[in-house]
Amino acid sequence: MEPFFSLIIPVYNRPEEIKELLQSLDTQTYDQKYEIVIVEDGSQKRSEEIADSFQGKLNIQYYFKENSGPGDSRNFGMKKAKGNYYIILDSDCLLPPEYLRVVHTSLKENYVDFFGGPDTAHPDFTPTQKAINYAMTSILTTGGIRGNKKATGKFQPRSFNMGISREAFEKSGGFGKIHPGEDPDLTIRLWKLGFQSKLIPEAKVYHKRRIDFNKFYIQVKKFGMVRPILNSWHRGTARLTYWLPTFFSIGMLVALVLAALGYYWFLYLYLFYFAVVLIDSWYRNRSVSIALLSMFAVCIQFLAYGLGFFKSTFLLTFSRKKPQELFPALFFKE
Repeated sequence: MEPFFSLIIPVYNRPEEIKELLQSLDTQTYDQKYEIVIVEDGSQKRSEEIADSFQGKLNIQYYFKENSGPGDSRNFGMKKAKGNYYIILDSDCLLPPEYLRVVHTSLKENYVDFFGGPDTAHPDFTPTQKAINYAMTSILTTGGIRGNKKATGKFQPRSFNMGISREAFEKSGGFGKIHPGEDPDLTIRLWKLGFQSKLIPEAKVYHKRRIDFNKFYIQVKKFGMVRPILNSWHRGTARLTYWLPTFFSIGMLVALVLAALGYYWFLYLYLFYFAVVLIDSWYRNRSVSIALLSMFAVCIQFLAYGLGFFKSTFLLTFSRKKPQELFPALFFKE
């Protein structure tokens, strides 16, 4: 099947991000027709003028709707789209010039009904953004699977850089109301329907993510809170590795207590780990300051995810309430 791409981009109060993303799309080396569907999710700061400024250069469809969350906005965009294959992007992403060409080639060679691509930091990103990117993508952290070239079988795409066929969308119903976590939820449901996924390693995007550590902490804590909910919805998906950030955080606390009592051997293990992170980030980013910030970002990642995961697991285990009642902030209303 010859893919006709519809790029689905939900946006909420981020017109400047849309401008930068459209600028990156304007430099694509892809020579086939495609469309861009921008879905304004009830924003106060609208992107309509930005979209209009690119008319004539790019084939853009712009829609405004009431706020209902990113998952529902992506579904809205896919229903409006004309293509037979959707590429879902976050507004805080930038695309390399070869992105669409790489995706098209990969699907022609080995077609699947949904795929994911890795993310990385753009050279112009701030040191904090690069440090957060390191924490979210390094093989030394819980983000190691993202962009792992060996994970080409049962790869779980993330909605900042994800493709899905029209058929897969229509049969699955698209994204649910949970956020974050709507992307792994959709992935698991697609697998159950028999659709195959893959990673396209070369289809990378530059992902800005959160611009400060406080927002990063809040975001990652939500990731941790969502995972036990998904495990309860989809039996058989729970993994012992999901407990790693919690065990890591408890172990670090124990190491500090033992060190205060004069026993340093456990603390040395943690110091060794963070030394490896420092060296690896230094090598990857060619910057001592980013390497130091990376250690802090990794620490936040483990602590935030571990706390969120433990809290959610505890409440789901010992409460009779539904996840929507326990964690209303993680769900958009129907």
